[in-house]
Amino acid sequence: MDARPLTIIAEFETTPETHDRFLEICAYDSAHSVADEPGCERFDVLLPDGEANRVVLFEIYADQAAFDAHLATPHYKVFADGLADLKIRKVQVRMLARHAPLG
Repeated sequence: MDARPLTIIAEFETTPETHDRFLEICAYDSAHSVADEPGCERFDVLLPDGEANRVVLFEIYADQAAFDAHLATPHYKVFADGLADLKIRKVQVRMLARHAPLG
């Protein structure tokens, strides 16, 4: 991917026992990503209607390099460790380059 803005849509499946803790971990990663990373333009934690054990992350980064920098942060490590420790199932992660509007 080139220097276009990069959108990440990541969908996860929790269990009733892990859902609240996973949401806490996602909120922590979201807050620190937006506050601490100049290349993170948006990071929303979304809950789909009617899908009690689904969590969707909607993230926008300035470019691929900004996303790569995100993956090296301490708050992402907390997220990645929590994902593994809670055995959260990754349903799908999509990486999309913005075509329009640019600029």
